[in-house]
Amino acid sequence: MSTDTAGVSASRLKLEVYDQDGGTTVRLSGRLIFAETAAFKVEVKRRFTETKRIVLDLTDLTFMDSSGLGAIVSLYVSAKAAGCELGLINMNKQLRELLRFTRVLSLFEACGQYPVKMP
Repeated sequence: MSTDTAGVSASRLKLEVYDQDGGTTVRLSGRLIFAETAAFKVEVKRRFTETKRIVLDLTDLTFMDSSGLGAIVSLYVSAKAAGCELGLINMNKQLRELLRFTRVLSLFEACGQYPVKMP
C-alpha cells in the first residue's frame, strides 16, 4: 500500500491517496467548494490510467457546494469513459441527503457493496 498526500488547498481541501488491493482510495478532508474543484478533478482524473477502481472516502469532508457536487458527477462520467469504476464511501448524513435529493446517490449505491480496507 502506498500513500500520497495532495493538498489541493491547505486551508480548504486535503486529499490523501492510498493505493491498495488493485484500487485507489482518495480520502477527502475539509471543504469541496468551487475554488477547489478544478485541482480536485485533475488530481483524481490523472489516476484513471493507473487503476481501474477509485473510491472517494468522504469521512472527513465537512462541506460540499454545488460545484463540488458537479465535480463528483464529472469525475463519474470521466471514469466511466476511461473504463474506471468510481465509488463513494463514508459520507455523512448531510452529504448523503444532498446526493439523494439531487439523484446522484443512485449512481454510487453499488460501491457500498464492496469491502474497502481503510489505511
